[in-house]
Amino acid sequence: MSYNIDYEKKAEEYFLKGYNCAQSVTAAFSKDVGIPPETLLRLSCSLGGGFARKRYVCGAVSGMGIVLGLLYADDSPDAKKESYKLVRRLCEKFESEFGSIICSELLGAKIAGDCSPTPVERTKEYYKTRKCKDCVKYAARLVAQEIDADGKHL
Repeated sequence: MSYNIDYEKKAEEYFLKGYNCAQSVTAAFSKDVGIPPETLLRLSCSLGGGFARKRYVCGAVSGMGIVLGLLYADDSPDAKKESYKLVRRLCEKFESEFGSIICSELLGAKIAGDCSPTPVERTKEYYKTRKCKDCVKYAARLVAQEIDADGKHL
């Protein structure tokens, strides 16, 4: 695979700075989608924690969907057919890697029960007990591989 590992590193850097999973993935592809990172961070802000910490679809997966939509879909109503197919294919890879695309299932029962709208503090213990960083990196890798395979760099 010749994809650029910088995407994984960028996504991880955003996550370690305190951005959520969706923000970390979307902002890593700012140059490719032609949108400033600040705009992507705002756009994806509510998607962290499985959609506003409701623990639904993993934020990294949601971020992956945003980037793929920006890169591969057009503004016609028919664009969704191909977009769905692409996003589903990468979701299946993500699910194969982690067992699920659902935040609560990825986090496990103890953490999944925390659906408070207030994010928890990012401590060493936080990073030890969650696979979020790995999910963020893997989602970025999947998008980067897709871009590389398609030659879609802008």
